[in-house]
Amino acid sequence: MSAPAWLIARPIAHRGLHDRARGVVENTASAARAAIEKGFAIECDVQLTRDLDAVVFHDYALERLTVDGAGRVADRTAAEMAALSLKHTADRVQTLAEFLAVLGGRTPLVLEIKSAFEGDMRLTRRVVDVLKDYDGPVAIKSFDPDIVALLRELAPDRPRGIVAENDYEHGEYARLSAETKRAMSNLLHYERSRPDFLSWQVKDLQSAAPYLCRKAVGLPVMTWTVRTPEQLAQARAGADQIVFEGFLP
Repeated sequence: MSAPAWLIARPIAHRGLHDRARGVVENTASAARAAIEKGFAIECDVQLTRDLDAVVFHDYALERLTVDGAGRVADRTAAEMAALSLKHTADRVQTLAEFLAVLGGRTPLVLEIKSAFEGDMRLTRRVVDVLKDYDGPVAIKSFDPDIVALLRELAPDRPRGIVAENDYEHGEYARLSAETKRAMSNLLHYERSRPDFLSWQVKDLQSAAPYLCRKAVGLPVMTWTVRTPEQLAQARAGADQIVFEGFLP
Protein backbone atom coordinates (compact mmCIF):
# COMPACT_ATOMS: atom_id res chain seq x y z
CA MET A 1 0.00 0.00 0.00
CA SER A 2 1.03 3.65 -0.33
CA ALA A 3 1.97 5.55 2.79
CA PRO A 4 -1.06 7.49 4.08
CA ALA A 5 -1.03 11.26 4.45
CA TRP A 6 -1.37 11.04 8.24
CA LEU A 7 2.10 9.47 8.45
CA ILE A 8 3.76 12.84 7.84
CA ALA A 9 1.05 15.17 9.15
CA ARG A 10 2.07 15.40 12.84
CA PRO A 11 5.57 15.25 14.36
CA ILE A 12 6.13 11.94 16.14
CA ALA A 13 7.04 11.91 19.83
CA HIS A 14 9.82 9.37 20.39
CA ARG A 15 8.47 6.72 22.79
CA GLY A 16 5.72 9.20 23.62
CA LEU A 17 6.17 12.73 24.96
CA HIS A 18 8.25 11.67 27.92
CA ASP A 19 9.85 13.88 30.55
CA ARG A 20 11.46 11.95 33.39
CA ALA A 21 11.70 15.04 35.60
CA ARG A 22 7.90 15.21 35.58
CA GLY A 23 7.45 11.49 36.18
CA VAL A 24 6.56 10.84 32.54
CA VAL A 25 8.70 7.96 31.32
CA GLU A 26 9.22 6.57 27.81
CA ASN A 27 6.75 4.05 26.38
CA THR A 28 4.17 4.55 29.14
CA ALA A 29 0.52 5.54 29.21
CA SER A 30 1.49 8.93 30.67
CA ALA A 31 3.87 9.60 27.77
CA ALA A 32 1.14 8.64 25.31
CA ARG A 33 -1.42 10.91 26.95
CA ALA A 34 1.06 13.81 27.01
CA ALA A 35 1.66 13.42 23.27
CA ILE A 36 -2.04 13.29 22.54
CA GLU A 37 -2.63 16.41 24.64
CA LYS A 38 -0.04 18.32 22.57
CA GLY A 39 -1.31 17.01 19.24
CA PHE A 40 1.65 14.77 18.37
CA ALA A 41 1.77 11.30 16.89
CA ILE A 42 3.53 8.61 18.94
CA GLU A 43 6.32 6.13 18.32
CA CYS A 44 6.59 3.09 20.61
CA ASP A 45 8.57 -0.14 20.82
CA VAL A 46 7.34 -3.67 21.47
CA GLN A 47 9.06 -6.73 22.89
CA LEU A 48 7.94 -10.35 23.18
CA THR A 49 7.30 -11.85 26.62
CA ARG A 50 7.79 -15.46 27.73
CA ASP A 51 4.05 -16.09 27.34
CA LEU A 52 4.18 -14.69 23.79
CA ASP A 53 2.47 -11.37 24.37
CA ALA A 54 3.67 -8.00 23.08
CA VAL A 55 4.61 -5.42 25.72
CA VAL A 56 5.47 -1.77 25.13
CA PHE A 57 9.11 -1.61 26.19
CA HIS A 58 12.28 -0.62 24.37
CA ASP A 59 15.19 -2.47 25.95
CA TYR A 60 15.85 -6.20 25.77
CA ALA A 61 17.05 -6.03 29.38
CA LEU A 62 15.19 -4.70 32.41
CA GLU A 63 17.88 -2.92 34.40
CA ARG A 64 17.85 0.57 32.82
CA LEU A 65 14.14 1.18 33.17
CA THR A 66 12.93 -0.85 36.14
CA VAL A 67 13.55 -0.56 39.88
CA ASP A 68 13.21 -4.21 40.78
CA GLY A 69 13.82 -6.07 37.53
CA ALA A 70 16.87 -7.85 36.17
CA GLY A 71 17.50 -10.02 33.15
CA ARG A 72 15.58 -10.10 29.90
CA VAL A 73 12.05 -9.12 28.94
CA ALA A 74 11.83 -12.41 27.04
CA ASP A 75 12.14 -14.33 30.33
CA ARG A 76 9.13 -12.62 31.94
CA THR A 77 5.42 -13.05 31.35
CA ALA A 78 3.28 -10.02 30.53
CA ALA A 79 1.84 -10.15 34.06
CA GLU A 80 5.33 -10.26 35.54
CA MET A 81 6.33 -7.26 33.44
CA ALA A 82 3.28 -5.34 34.66
CA ALA A 83 4.23 -6.12 38.26
CA LEU A 84 7.63 -4.43 37.93
CA SER A 85 8.14 -0.86 39.13
CA LEU A 86 9.43 1.55 36.53
CA LYS A 87 11.99 4.14 37.57
CA HIS A 88 10.81 7.75 38.09
CA THR A 89 7.11 7.01 37.56
CA ALA A 90 4.02 5.30 38.93
CA ASP A 91 3.23 3.96 35.44
CA ARG A 92 3.54 0.25 34.72
CA VAL A 93 4.60 -1.71 31.66
CA GLN A 94 1.60 -2.30 29.41
CA THR A 95 0.75 -4.89 26.81
CA LEU A 96 0.28 -3.55 23.30
CA ALA A 97 -3.46 -4.12 23.62
CA GLU A 98 -3.56 -2.01 26.80
CA PHE A 99 -1.48 0.72 25.20
CA LEU A 100 -3.81 0.85 22.20
CA ALA A 101 -6.77 1.21 24.56
CA VAL A 102 -5.10 4.32 26.01
CA LEU A 103 -4.67 5.77 22.52
CA GLY A 104 -8.19 4.95 21.40
CA GLY A 105 -7.42 6.07 17.85
CA ARG A 106 -6.87 9.67 18.96
CA THR A 107 -3.46 10.03 17.32
CA PRO A 108 -1.34 8.07 14.84
CA LEU A 109 0.98 5.39 16.20
CA VAL A 110 4.26 4.27 14.64
CA LEU A 111 5.05 0.92 16.19
CA GLU A 112 8.58 -0.50 16.07
CA ILE A 113 8.95 -4.27 16.27
CA LYS A 114 12.25 -5.07 17.97
CA SER A 115 14.32 -7.87 16.50
CA ALA A 116 17.34 -9.95 17.52
CA PHE A 117 17.78 -10.94 13.83
CA GLU A 118 17.35 -14.61 14.63
CA GLY A 119 14.40 -15.31 12.34
CA ASP A 120 11.86 -15.37 15.21
CA MET A 121 8.58 -14.00 13.85
CA ARG A 122 6.37 -14.68 16.89
CA LEU A 123 6.36 -11.02 17.98
CA THR A 124 5.42 -9.87 14.49
CA ARG A 125 2.53 -12.33 14.37
CA ARG A 126 1.36 -11.26 17.82
CA VAL A 127 1.45 -7.58 16.86
CA VAL A 128 -0.59 -8.21 13.73
CA ASP A 129 -3.09 -10.25 15.73
CA VAL A 130 -3.55 -7.49 18.33
CA LEU A 131 -3.94 -4.82 15.64
CA LYS A 132 -6.81 -6.70 13.99
CA ASP A 133 -9.15 -5.23 16.60
CA TYR A 134 -7.79 -1.68 16.41
CA ASP A 135 -9.29 0.93 14.09
CA GLY A 136 -6.86 3.76 14.76
CA PRO A 137 -4.07 4.88 12.41
CA VAL A 138 -1.01 2.62 12.87
CA ALA A 139 2.18 2.17 10.88
CA ILE A 140 4.61 -0.65 11.67
CA LYS A 141 8.37 -0.50 11.24
CA SER A 142 11.46 -2.54 12.05
CA PHE A 143 15.19 -2.63 11.45
CA ASP A 144 14.73 -6.23 10.34
CA PRO A 145 13.85 -6.55 6.63
CA ASP A 146 12.55 -10.08 7.22
CA ILE A 147 9.90 -8.66 9.52
CA VAL A 148 8.91 -5.98 7.01
CA ALA A 149 8.69 -8.61 4.28
CA LEU A 150 6.40 -10.75 6.46
CA LEU A 151 4.20 -7.72 7.16
CA ARG A 152 3.52 -7.49 3.43
CA GLU A 153 1.86 -10.87 3.74
CA LEU A 154 0.23 -10.65 7.18
CA ALA A 155 -0.94 -7.03 7.24
CA PRO A 156 -1.00 -5.61 3.70
CA ASP A 157 -3.44 -2.88 4.84
CA ARG A 158 -1.00 -1.47 7.41
CA PRO A 159 1.77 0.86 6.23
CA ARG A 160 5.17 -0.71 6.89
CA GLY A 161 8.60 0.85 7.03
CA ILE A 162 12.28 0.04 7.31
CA VAL A 163 14.31 1.64 10.10
CA ALA A 164 17.89 2.09 8.94
CA GLU A 165 21.20 3.87 9.28
CA ASN A 166 24.58 3.80 7.58
CA ASP A 167 26.63 2.14 10.30
CA TYR A 168 25.84 -1.20 11.94
CA GLU A 169 29.16 -1.73 13.69
CA HIS A 170 27.66 -1.31 17.14
CA GLY A 171 25.37 -2.94 19.68
CA GLU A 172 23.43 -6.01 18.67
CA TYR A 173 24.25 -5.42 14.99
CA ALA A 174 27.97 -6.05 15.42
CA ARG A 175 27.44 -9.81 15.21
CA LEU A 176 25.66 -9.63 11.84
CA SER A 177 27.58 -10.61 8.74
CA ALA A 178 29.23 -7.94 6.63
CA GLU A 179 26.89 -8.90 3.78
CA THR A 180 23.79 -8.40 5.94
CA LYS A 181 24.99 -5.04 7.23
CA ARG A 182 25.80 -3.87 3.70
CA ALA A 183 22.33 -4.91 2.55
CA MET A 184 20.67 -3.04 5.42
CA SER A 185 22.61 0.19 4.99
CA ASN A 186 22.03 0.22 1.21
CA LEU A 187 18.47 -1.17 1.15
CA LEU A 188 19.58 -4.13 -0.97
CA HIS A 189 16.58 -6.01 0.44
CA TYR A 190 14.20 -3.50 -1.16
CA GLU A 191 12.66 -5.87 -3.71
CA ARG A 192 11.81 -8.31 -0.92
CA SER A 193 10.76 -5.93 1.85
CA ARG A 194 9.00 -3.28 -0.30
CA PRO A 195 8.60 -0.69 2.48
CA ASP A 196 5.98 2.03 2.24
CA PHE A 197 8.27 4.48 4.06
CA LEU A 198 11.77 4.79 5.47
CA SER A 199 12.79 5.72 9.01
CA TRP A 200 16.41 6.85 8.77
CA GLN A 201 19.02 8.01 11.27
CA VAL A 202 19.14 11.80 11.15
CA LYS A 203 22.92 12.08 10.83
CA ASP A 204 22.82 9.78 7.79
CA LEU A 205 20.13 11.52 5.76
CA GLN A 206 22.59 12.76 3.14
CA SER A 207 23.15 9.23 1.85
CA ALA A 208 22.19 7.61 -1.42
CA ALA A 209 19.49 5.24 -0.12
CA PRO A 210 17.19 7.73 1.64
CA TYR A 211 17.86 10.45 -0.95
CA LEU A 212 16.96 8.24 -3.92
CA CYS A 213 13.96 6.64 -2.21
CA ARG A 214 12.58 10.07 -1.41
CA LYS A 215 13.41 11.85 -4.66
CA ALA A 216 13.19 9.08 -7.26
CA VAL A 217 10.78 6.54 -5.78
CA GLY A 218 8.60 8.93 -3.78
CA LEU A 219 8.78 7.11 -0.46
CA PRO A 220 8.23 9.31 2.59
CA VAL A 221 11.30 9.51 4.83
CA MET A 222 10.93 10.01 8.57
CA THR A 223 14.07 10.58 10.57
CA TRP A 224 15.19 9.73 14.11
CA THR A 225 15.91 10.83 16.72
CA VAL A 226 15.80 14.62 16.41
CA ARG A 227 16.99 16.24 19.65
CA THR A 228 18.74 19.50 18.69
CA PRO A 229 18.14 22.57 16.47
CA GLU A 230 20.95 21.35 14.19
CA GLN A 231 19.29 17.98 13.75
CA LEU A 232 15.95 19.66 13.11
CA ALA A 233 17.56 21.66 10.30
CA GLN A 234 19.01 18.45 8.84
CA ALA A 235 15.60 16.80 9.04
CA ARG A 236 13.85 19.66 7.29
CA ALA A 237 16.36 19.47 4.46
CA GLY A 238 16.30 15.72 3.95
CA ALA A 239 13.14 14.19 5.40
CA ASP A 240 9.37 14.45 5.40
CA GLN A 241 8.78 13.66 9.07
CA ILE A 242 10.63 13.68 12.39
CA VAL A 243 10.72 11.42 15.42
CA PHE A 244 11.74 13.81 18.18
CA GLU A 245 12.42 14.04 21.90
CA GLY A 246 13.60 16.57 24.45
CA PHE A 247 11.85 19.62 22.93
CA LEU A 248 8.58 20.63 21.30
CA PRO A 249 8.88 21.13 17.52
